[in-house]
Amino acid sequence: MIKELLRKIPSIDSWLSSDIGKRLSNEFSHSEVADVMRSHLSHYRKLVKEGSYYLPIFDNQDYLNRLRDELLDKRKKSFRPVINATGVILHTNLGRACLADQAILEMNKVARNYSNLEYSLDKGERSSRYKHVESLITKLTGAEAAIVVNNCAAAFMLAINSFAKDQEVVISRGELVEIGDSFRMPDVIKQSGANMIEVGTTNITALSDYRTALTERSKAILVVHPSNYKLYGHTSKPDIKEITSLAHNKEIITIEDLGCGSLVELSNDDIRLSSSIHKSIEAGVDLISFSGDKLLGGPQSGILVGRAELIALIKKNPLLRALRIDKLSLAALAETLRLYFPPYNPKKDIPTLRMICEDQDKVRERIVLLSDLLKNIKNIKHYIEDGFSYSGGGTLPNNKIPSPVIKLEPLKISANNLAKQLRDSEPPIISRINSGFVYIDLRAVREDQVQDIYKALEKIFS
Repeated sequence: MIKELLRKIPSIDSWLSSDIGKRLSNEFSHSEVADVMRSHLSHYRKLVKEGSYYLPIFDNQDYLNRLRDELLDKRKKSFRPVINATGVILHTNLGRACLADQAILEMNKVARNYSNLEYSLDKGERSSRYKHVESLITKLTGAEAAIVVNNCAAAFMLAINSFAKDQEVVISRGELVEIGDSFRMPDVIKQSGANMIEVGTTNITALSDYRTALTERSKAILVVHPSNYKLYGHTSKPDIKEITSLAHNKEIITIEDLGCGSLVELSNDDIRLSSSIHKSIEAGVDLISFSGDKLLGGPQSGILVGRAELIALIKKNPLLRALRIDKLSLAALAETLRLYFPPYNPKKDIPTLRMICEDQDKVRERIVLLSDLLKNIKNIKHYIEDGFSYSGGGTLPNNKIPSPVIKLEPLKISANNLAKQLRDSEPPIISRINSGFVYIDLRAVREDQVQDIYKALEKIFS
């Protein structure tokens, strides 16, 4: 019986030369069809050998439709825009900051055309790519000089490598954080080539701990902002001014990784965030690294600011070549930085800052709009509740942003099933699940996307 069934399964060559095989090969590439069919035939041979008696009809229309759907599904773009209804504004897995329209337009211009990326139009000779953003960054931060690489971890590592390779750097144990996706700060420091000297404890580090650890081989004191968690209770650490003063007295430098540094005071009725970058510069920190795609609101990039002579030495480090920022990110970053200058208002013109600072009554207007639309859909209940949004991206771990949310209660399918179908929608909608309900948070959702959410739910429950 098994041998008889196996003989009914065609070979890949005979199936590809059949009418159905030729029809699909005209719609898709030969290799695409062959790969999918080879997998199918192997699957059915395995099932027969395991005792199954079922085989499809390999040359009818139903089977052709099934293969076509599978091939179309495989052709779907892997990298796609989604609607972020999670309430986490700088969602790392969803790409962090959304760019301003001006930044997108500038990036498109540079992508479509040649540019003066590393060319001086004035002198007619080679120039530096960093000139396009350095003056903007120094004007905004008050730093003497600046350089940009492809991400913040790279900027921090580059700074350490430039001044402490094969030497010692001192850091508090309370700042040895994991920065996401299992990347740990001790590993980043190790890759820089420096020898890390840990001081203090998780919750308490005194200035004397740093002082005692410094030796003739010490080249820098590192300060890392623990941006994705916060300690409460019996905790203590020196002020950044004290650390900087100690370092300078010992004729070494301070390198601070702010991670999510902010250029402006962010506030609404419920949150307050001061400009951390300016505070560090005023404290005399020698080198400061921060991300371009977090609270700055720009593209992925790592910005390094500080003393001019130190930045000049970093520019001579061969490692910079491996970490340099690309032209599209550079164009988007330059335009994002310009939005911090008049006549622009960064809290309105930069999407990330606008979302964080938006009054919850404005968010409620979109919530009410969606709620009114959902009243037309059967087999689902919904409720408007008070909830919280989050800045995300390891920026403000203890800072909740009050926001109204919509709680969905599907009547005939599970919450997990509904969340999955929302992700399968076009565009995909990313929600959050809690206690058997699906929550839709609209703080990071544009008004024009509310209709997309409604249409997706209407289709799911039709």
